[in-house]
Amino acid sequence: MVAENVLSGRRAAWQRLWRWGVMGCGAAAVLAVAPAWAAPDAKAAAPAWPSQPLKLVVGFPAGSSPDLTARLLAEPLAQALGQPVVVDNKPGAGGNIGAAAVAQAKDGHTLGLMINGNLTIARILNPATPYDPLKDLAPVSLIATAPLVLTGPVSVPAQGAAFLAAGKQAGGAWNYGTPGVGTVAHLGAELLQARAGFAAVHVPYPGNPQVITGMLAGQTQFALLPPGLAMAQVRAGKLQAIGVTSAGRSSLVPEVPSLAEAGLAGFQLEIWNAVAAPAGMPSAHIRKVADALVDIVRRPDMRQKLFNQGWQVAGTSPEGLANRIQADTAQMSAVILQQGIRAQ
Repeated sequence: MVAENVLSGRRAAWQRLWRWGVMGCGAAAVLAVAPAWAAPDAKAAAPAWPSQPLKLVVGFPAGSSPDLTARLLAEPLAQALGQPVVVDNKPGAGGNIGAAAVAQAKDGHTLGLMINGNLTIARILNPATPYDPLKDLAPVSLIATAPLVLTGPVSVPAQGAAFLAAGKQAGGAWNYGTPGVGTVAHLGAELLQARAGFAAVHVPYPGNPQVITGMLAGQTQFALLPPGLAMAQVRAGKLQAIGVTSAGRSSLVPEVPSLAEAGLAGFQLEIWNAVAAPAGMPSAHIRKVADALVDIVRRPDMRQKLFNQGWQVAGTSPEGLANRIQADTAQMSAVILQQGIRAQ
């Protein structure tokens, strides 16, 4: 049903784009035969956009990973669009407060820097979420992606196949930590267990620093962590990296094998961030922002800055982000529905 809804929304979006294209061609034909004196009036009827400063809403506090990405993008985006870009932090509810603010914006100059969940499963996890990602937000561009690292204390096997076998042998006695119910780390761990054929008890923590502390204290036997956090502990000899959740090895942590190499063929899960707009923003404005963002994130200096923050550059069109939203919504909603997961 989720996939059907997504496809239906996509068809409606493409129909709007087609109608815009037809009307755009018709307008061009009229201008071609209009007298010269009509040109100034036509320009006055379609003022340049953006016509005022842009707001880039982030649903997380200053210093968070989404906030750092937004601040990297703000200045070059302002230069590209000819208006200041102001980062506006609206933290809370796993980024959904900020996403709702974007969805409800009517000023025509509000965008949002969001994570996976805000654009995919927010309403599925919590029906009371005050916006519908698939109806109230318009995809602009997928900015960057990263796998998660399956990490464990030194007491569990480091080799992927041996780790999975040990999980089965534990017979439900293992625990795993996440930064909260409904996070990608939580859903990914549930997907991992379903694919590997073992069960463990979920222990939610306030954030990833506490997840790491729990593993170091022996309270949990594994967790899915962002590469930057995981590898700092691994290289210090405190934890061990078992595998990454990307389809193959990741350039962020090339020394760590993929979970597919451990025997989970086709396993793929990533965290990502993206820019979205209110659904009512004109497609021409969305395309203008998307084109600017693609150029910005693919510059060598920006690519390196994002890599240093633990991200691999994507830089997609609105259609590319829409496709990613569709695929991730289908994958994660299946886990949510099968496991009966609800946001708390």
